[in-house]
Parts: sequence; structure tokens; C-alpha cells
Amino acid sequence: MLDRKLSLILPAHNEAGNIEAVVSRALEVLPQVVADYEVIVVNDGSVDGTSDITDRLVATDQRVRVVHHEVNRGYGAALTSGFQASTGAAVMFMDSDRQFDISDIRALLPYVPHYDVVAGYRIKRRDPFYRIVFARVFGLAVWVLFGLRMRDIDCAFKIFRGDLLEGIELTSPGALINTELLIRLKQRGATIAQVGVNHYPRPAGESSGGSPKVVFRAMGETIRLWLRLQQEATEGGQPRNRFVTQLVAGVSGLLAFLLAWRRARR
Repeated sequence: MLDRKLSLILPAHNEAGNIEAVVSRALEVLPQVVADYEVIVVNDGSVDGTSDITDRLVATDQRVRVVHHEVNRGYGAALTSGFQASTGAAVMFMDSDRQFDISDIRALLPYVPHYDVVAGYRIKRRDPFYRIVFARVFGLAVWVLFGLRMRDIDCAFKIFRGDLLEGIELTSPGALINTELLIRLKQRGATIAQVGVNHYPRPAGESSGGSPKVVFRAMGETIRLWLRLQQEATEGGQPRNRFVTQLVAGVSGLLAFLLAWRRARR
């Protein structure tokens, strides 16, 4: 059992068909594995009833809290709001679409005392083939551009040391938040363990993660993040190491990812 308080952050956008089941499952499992905890739902501008459901959950259980975004601000902004609201010595986030089961936290907890970040990776991803292709090529582009190699960088099942999140400036409003967070923590010397977790088909609602709009936005965010980090390194007195080579390789990787994604969609 984890002997410190855990903050579980659940970003939710139009998850009326899932959020109550996810919160109920968390309230069932967490008392068995952690000494103290809170569940923070970040309702990211939902228009499908998620807001009313989360307000009811808060009213019926003091361990549940909710942060409301009046408009949809994006996955990254939702996680950032959750981090800012958290009070636990350990902070975890998990998607609210029932593609993960909070009981898999048992696989991560033994590593928490020894690592700053414990990152889940999906043992068998239950998503359409084109999204799996998207993820693999994107992971390669991140490795080339940022030198960060993860088995499943966007897996939404991670635990962090809470104090490491204090004062960290995150700028990615969308799905690139996973990449930026890990890069910035790695720059601070954080240690990372990777642990396999289960993944399940989405039982209700729809995901927008593979839409053309989201794909192109992710590409743009990736290039902007790389440029920001290069600028920060230069302003900090560090040389622009392999600037042109990295940029060309990274852009080539992103274009390859887009081509593979389009082929897989056919």
C-alpha cells in the first residue's frame, strides 16, 4: 500500500457515458492500495451532461472534486488544471473513457518509491490500426527531435512525484502535453520506470484522437515545442546542438508519420 496521499486526475470532455463508472471504480479500488487519496475530475467544457454528473458525484462523496472549464480548452489544459488543483504527494492521471482500469495501479505502485515517474504502456492497444501506426511513427519523431524514447509516450496512465510538478511551466494545450511533461521532467533529472498495463475498447462515446484536425494540430504543436526548447536552451547559454540535422530529421519523421497515417486510414 502506498503510504502517501495520491491525487488521481481524470480529464473529461463529453464523457457522460463513462465518467460515473470511472469515478465509482476509483472509489472502490483506491482505498485498497493507498493510504489517502482524492479524485479530481477536470470537466473540459463538456456539453453532453458530464458537468451535471460530476457535480452530483462531488455532492455525494467528499473525496471527489471537480474543476470546470467553461469552454473546451484541450487535453493539455485539462491536465494542467488538474495538476494545479492536486494536493497529493503522488499525482496520477488516467483517461475517463474506460479504456484503462484503475486496478492496474497495483502494477505501478511498487515502483513509486524508487522512481520520480512511473509510466504505463499499453501491452495490447485496443484502438484502430491507423491510430497504432500514428502512435509508433510519432514516437519515432519524438525520439529524433527530443532524444526521448518511450515505449508508449501517450499512454494516459502515469504517476508522478507531486513536488516535481510544482512550478513546472507547461505550454502544450493539446495531446502533446505528455511529451512536453516528460521532456521537462527529464531535463530536471527525473528517473522514469515503464510498466505494462491493460487497455480496453472504448465502451461509450467517441474519441477525436485520430481525426485529421487533431493530427495536424499535433504536428504543429510538436514543431513549436521543439523550437521553444531550442530557444530556451540557447537563452540558457547552451549551444544549439545539431540544430539543422535534428530539425530536418524531425520534420521528415513527422511527414512520414502523416503519410503512414493517411495510408492506414484507407
